[in-house]
Amino acid sequence: MMTAPPPEREPGNAAAIGAALDWSNVEVAVPPPTPPLRIPGVSMAGFRQLRPKQGEITMVAHPSITLLLDLGDGDPLLCRDGAASRRGSVAIGLLPGDLSFRGCLDQGLQIRLTPIAAAAVLGGLSTELTGSVASFADVWGPDAGRLHATLRAAATWDERFALAASALRRRIAAARPPVDAEVAYTWQRTLRTGGRRRIETLADDTGWSRKRLSARFAAQLGVTPKRAARLVRFDRAAHLLAAGHTAADTAALSGYADQPHLHRDVKSFTGHTPAALAAAPWLSIDATTWPTAPADAR
Repeated sequence: MMTAPPPEREPGNAAAIGAALDWSNVEVAVPPPTPPLRIPGVSMAGFRQLRPKQGEITMVAHPSITLLLDLGDGDPLLCRDGAASRRGSVAIGLLPGDLSFRGCLDQGLQIRLTPIAAAAVLGGLSTELTGSVASFADVWGPDAGRLHATLRAAATWDERFALAASALRRRIAAARPPVDAEVAYTWQRTLRTGGRRRIETLADDTGWSRKRLSARFAAQLGVTPKRAARLVRFDRAAHLLAAGHTAADTAALSGYADQPHLHRDVKSFTGHTPAALAAAPWLSIDATTWPTAPADAR
């Protein structure tokens, strides 16, 4: 998820988050829910500034691998990954850490892949991305330039979504089964239970030992089952906070031991307090964080 950062980088300043960018100036587009554009484990969204202007946004941990394609005509976005930086389109792994973008958010396409889908689309590179960010071209391969040019030349968002879906389907069709059935089951159960199912129980469900499940899960998806559960639980909590729930209610509904436990996790994943995270305008493109996105923005 993306949020606009506080101008003075003070983690607890809820009022300051989002002040760096006028999000009312951003048009959001999402694909229509039709079978050709519905790919398991994949979500897409397009965005453009109605009046291009310089700004800065930061990345918040999300249970997916994110492809952020810069389709603007101006200077490419500058991505800062800790001390490193790169310009243009990027691929962002799970748990990216200190990541921000600076520049003009002219037009962009965001593609989110669950770790299962990413294993099919990106192969072994999906696990290598964990905790980091890379150039989209390095991850996608020789066809990256052609896909980027085709998307940029498309006249509408619907056309761009169709082109991206077609490219994703080709890569998925060409992939070998990317993960063990037991690993896929564990990921899906982790999502469906909000990260609240014990690893021992998940291992029993698969018929594997906890040690074997943890090793195979980490090798194929890039994180341990325990870390995945923590990330999924945080994501649910973040959405509850954005929907207006109190920190106390969010902690209870998300499976945290208590409110201080929630506070520690939010601080660990974002550097902010729960109140600051709740006030942040995200660029995750969903019904909670963009409730006023125009339905006909495509």
